[in-house]
Amino acid sequence: MTDVSADPAPIRVVIAEDSPVTREYLKYLVERAGGFEVVGVAADGAAGVELAQRLRPDVVLMDIQMPRMNGYEATRRIMERTPTPIVLVSASLSRDEVGMSFEALRAGALTVLEKPVGLDHPQTTAVAEEMLSTLRLMAEVKVVRRWPQAPPPAPLPPPPPARALPMRQARLVAIGASTGGPAVLGEILGGLPAGLGASVLVVQHIAAGFVSGLAEWLGGQTPLTVKVAEAGEPLCAATVYLAPDGHQLGVTRDQRISLTTEAAVDGFRPSATHLFESVARVLPQSSVGVLLSGMGRDGAAGLRALRDAGGLTIAQDRETSVIFGMPAEAIRLGAAAYILPPEEIAVLIGQVARAR
Repeated sequence: MTDVSADPAPIRVVIAEDSPVTREYLKYLVERAGGFEVVGVAADGAAGVELAQRLRPDVVLMDIQMPRMNGYEATRRIMERTPTPIVLVSASLSRDEVGMSFEALRAGALTVLEKPVGLDHPQTTAVAEEMLSTLRLMAEVKVVRRWPQAPPPAPLPPPPPARALPMRQARLVAIGASTGGPAVLGEILGGLPAGLGASVLVVQHIAAGFVSGLAEWLGGQTPLTVKVAEAGEPLCAATVYLAPDGHQLGVTRDQRISLTTEAAVDGFRPSATHLFESVARVLPQSSVGVLLSGMGRDGAAGLRALRDAGGLTIAQDRETSVIFGMPAEAIRLGAAAYILPPEEIAVLIGQVARAR
């Protein structure tokens, strides 16, 4: 008797989109790809919340700007009531919509993508394939409930120094992040002092066109200056530099920003491994490397190179990572000297990068 394996169950998708034309187009793209089943469509965020609660899909594809209830509020309610992987799509890169996208990521959405464009657009295939690939990957993520916002607890006293620090003064902090990264970046940068005595370089994997909005949003979370990096500019303390779209971010020996269009590393440009390896070559013993939540392995080998060169290296812990792939790979390689939650990462950076 021959065993015949059953076909895998299709990924069950709910689509929340207010435009009837776009809603049908998204449904068409998802169903045409195979391996998906669109189990419900909603014309606004409130209906999307109801469908997520009633149908329990594997993943929700969510627009940001919708009537009655926007994508941020819908995300917040879904994550409080029936935690479900949520992929955001946005057609507009307006200040309000981008800001709302990042607030939705903080509320529990997994990632934000450019909304697929019309069939006659030259980027149609690439944008649609990215969306479909992301839906497949995010449907596998085990999300957790986000409890309703409560009054903030009384502040705790600062923790006493708990470790012998490997350097007297850090001058550079390099951070790599992917899925789940924006919210954690906001938490870490928000925990750093205004007079930080180090520059901060960040590689965040994010859809093209969103990095400027990310810089503006992060700037509202932290006392530090946040900007998109420009080639050749000198590094300044208490300033955060984000890698721009399509460029590898590094640092030169005379402490300036390096931007190149070198090949992708671990499938990414910008790549966290490229950033860490650049720092390891230039200023290893006065640098901190941090690898945060994300799928895949980008950054792990670079963090190991930085640790081998004498830098202080940190990986985000499993409990607080939306996706533990990148930190887990770094830990497997022995690249992380410390494995910490975001609030402790901020404390440690603050200790080694005191204002000079």
